This record gives sequence, structure tokens and C-alpha cells, in this order.
Amino acid sequence: MSPLVVSLIAIIGVLVIVIVAFLVTAATQASGAAAPTDESASEGAPPLPDLARRDAADPTALGDVDAPVVIVEWADYRCPFCGVFARETQPTIIAEYVEQGLVRIEWRDLPVFGDESTLAAAAGRAAGEQGLFWEFHDAVFADAPERGHAELPRERLIEIARGIGVPDLVTFETDMDDPTLQGLVQADLEEGYSLGVTSTPIFLIGQTPIAGAQPLEAFRQAIELELDRVGR
Repeated sequence: MSPLVVSLIAIIGVLVIVIVAFLVTAATQASGAAAPTDESASEGAPPLPDLARRDAADPTALGDVDAPVVIVEWADYRCPFCGVFARETQPTIIAEYVEQGLVRIEWRDLPVFGDESTLAAAAGRAAGEQGLFWEFHDAVFADAPERGHAELPRERLIEIARGIGVPDLVTFETDMDDPTLQGLVQADLEEGYSLGVTSTPIFLIGQTPIAGAQPLEAFRQAIELELDRVGR
């Protein structure tokens, strides 16, 4: 058993929240931290909190509201590793699991890279108000650099919205400044911080946490573990 798994088991036994903090620390050190295994998840650990919202009206969620497994993702539009996951891994998860009704993805804004991150999160919400959250999400990450943080000033966000066909750009700009939408971003951020999540990307796949833009197979393993856990 690897030292990471041993540490994870010990932390779970003391306090659930610290698990996520531990994984966040691993993610800041490298994007190659190992995903928890079936062995680590089955040795008497208390269950993690169910953070899935399953809100059918949530524009930042993708997939069947009753899917047996929910992936909660904390991410920042300026995070390069979030971009790696969005470009290289998420499309396959969508094709293999979301479109089959097995997995639902729920986005959580965690803007940790400054004011442009916060504005981009509000812009994503504004696009979502016009039914184009995921199109905005994909467009931002499609052009994201592999290293460093994307430059996302207001003008660039409007350009992206125009490029994905947001029908009412005036309303889009107004919504970026809407205190209600900004409050939703802040609520996600505060929820993440309350769990010890201070870096991105972090995932909770059912009861299985993953830190960083892991290879696709790590996500497949976690999803299959959770599908087995719920008997699907």
C-alpha cells in the first residue's frame, strides 16, 4: 500500500474534511497524485458528505439529475490543470458515462487566481443564464495555455460569449455584474474553503476524492468503483 493511501486512510478516520485538504495539498505539489483505491475506500472509513445538489434547474450541471454517480468538480477558469481535464478527460467521461445516464457532473466555482478568475466565474454564470454555460466553459478552456494562467479580462470574456453565440450580449454584460450571480460564485467559493479546498482542480466522485488532472484511467477507476458501490 502506498504512503499516500495509508495517509488517506488515517485522515479519513480522524476527520472527513481533512481528506479534502490533504488532497488539495497534493494537487498543489503536482498534478500526478494517485487516486484513492478500492482498498483505501473500504477499510472502515466513515462516509464522505454527500455534496451533490441534484438541482434539475442548475445550468452548471451536466447529465441526468438522477444519475447514480455525481462528480463534483471545484475549478478555476484560469487554472491550467483544469484546462487539461476539460480538454483531455471530460469529453470521454461525457461520452462514456454522462450520455449513458450513469454520471452527472456538477461544477463548483473556486476562483483562486485573482480578480479575473472571479469575473470569469461570473461570466460563466451569465452564459448559463442564456443556456450556454457548458459552451462557455469549453470555449474558455479550449484556448487556455498549458502552463500559467489564462488572461481573461472583461473584453476577452465578452469576445468568448460572442464567439459561442450568446444571443443577448447586453444582458450577458449586465449579468456579469449581477450581485445574485456573483453571490452564487461566492457561495461556491465559501463552500470549497469550508471543506479545505483551496486549489484546483479537485473532484469528489461519489465517495472517491481525486486531486489534480489525473489520467483518464484514474477517473474511470473511480467511476466504476462508485457504480459498483451503488449497485449499478
